[in-house]
Amino acid sequence: MKKVVLAFSGGLDTTVCVKLLQEKYNMEVITACVDVGQPEDEIRRPAEVANKIGVKKHYTIDAKHEFAEEFIFRGIKANAEYEGYPLSTSLARPLIAMKIVQLAEKENAYAIAHGCTGKGNDQFRFETTIRSSSLCEIIAPVRDLSLTRTEELDYAKTHDIPLYSDKLYSIDENLWGRSIEGDVLEDPMVETPEEAFEWTVSTDEAPDEAQIIKISFEKGVPVALDDVEMGAYKIISESNRIAGLHGIGRIDIIEDRIIGLKSRENYETPGAVLILTAHKALEQLTLTREELKFANTITQTYSEIVYNGLWHEPLREDLDCIIDNMQKRVTGNVKLRLHKGSIKTLSRESPYSLYSEEAVTFEDKETDQREIAGMVKNYGLQAACYQKVCKKD
Repeated sequence: MKKVVLAFSGGLDTTVCVKLLQEKYNMEVITACVDVGQPEDEIRRPAEVANKIGVKKHYTIDAKHEFAEEFIFRGIKANAEYEGYPLSTSLARPLIAMKIVQLAEKENAYAIAHGCTGKGNDQFRFETTIRSSSLCEIIAPVRDLSLTRTEELDYAKTHDIPLYSDKLYSIDENLWGRSIEGDVLEDPMVETPEEAFEWTVSTDEAPDEAQIIKISFEKGVPVALDDVEMGAYKIISESNRIAGLHGIGRIDIIEDRIIGLKSRENYETPGAVLILTAHKALEQLTLTREELKFANTITQTYSEIVYNGLWHEPLREDLDCIIDNMQKRVTGNVKLRLHKGSIKTLSRESPYSLYSEEAVTFEDKETDQREIAGMVKNYGLQAACYQKVCKKD
C-alpha cells in the first residue's frame, strides 16, 4: 500500500481527508501538524484527533522559531502587507509545505495530500512549494471530489468520523496573525461578532490608561522591548500580547483572492501592526527619499509574490538581497503610545539618522537663504510651460 503524508489540522476538511484517502485512494495515511506558533490546543488537538480516527503515524513538527526568524523577520523588513493587512497565513504556508516534503522523503511516501478546496488560496501556496522541492504526487481529496461543506459533514456522519471542532468560523492561526472567515461573516453587511476575536479586546474594553513602549531594531528587525532583549519568537509573542490588550490589530476587509473571487476576511494581527508601525517610522528617519519610494514598490511586489504562493520565485530571493542591503541602516529605537486601538509614534532615534536639526531649523543663520532663489525660479518649469500653451487654445 502506497504512503501519503497529509498536512493535518484536525478540522473538518483534513479529518474527512483521512478516510477519503484510505477508502477512495487506497493509501496508508501519515498525518503531520506543523507548529508555526498557533495556540497549544491547536497543536495538541490534531494529535488527539489522529489517534482517535485510527491514524497509525502522526507527527508534530516544531517550526515556530524558524518561522519567526526566517519568514516573519523577512516580512518585517519588507513591510509585507496585502491590500491593507500584514501577511500572516501566506507567510506560513511555504514553511509548512517544506516540512511536509521533508517528512514525505523520510517516510518514502508516494504522495502528499492537503485539505484545500478549489476556491481558496492555500492550494496554490502548498502546491507550488511542493512541486518546487519534491517529485511526490499531490492529492487534494476535497477539491478533486468537488465536495461541499455539507457533503463533507454527511460523509463524516455516514462513516462515523468523529469531528472535534466546534468552531463557528473557519480560523487559521500562527505566530504573526489570526484569520477569521465563514459563517455569518460571508455577508459583508454583518458586523463581526465580538465572540470571533481572541487575540484582541474591543476598544471599549481596552485600558483607559495609555501605554508607552519602546521597540529597538537592528538591521530592520526588532531585538528588544523597553530595553529588554528578546529572541524573534519571544518578541513577536510579547508584541501580540501588549498590542492585543489595547485593542490594536483588528482588520476587516474585502480581499481579492488569487483566483479572482472577493472574500470577506477578518484578521487579528496586533503584534504585526505594532512592529510594522515602528519599523516604518524608523525607515523614515534612516532611508533616503529615493530609497523610501523604491521600498514602496518592493513592498507591493514582495507581498504579492508571497500572497500568491510564489515563495520559491527567484525574484523573491532577489528582492531579499536588495532589502537586506537597505535595512543595514534601519537600526535604532522607536517609542509609541498605545491607547484604545490606536498607535501614535512619539519619538525615534538612530545612529544612521539622516535628519539634521541644524539644517532644518528656522533659526539657522549659517545658510544663506537667498541661494535657493534660482532653484525655486526654475522649479516646475515644464508645468508652467504647459499651462501657457493650454491658454493659447
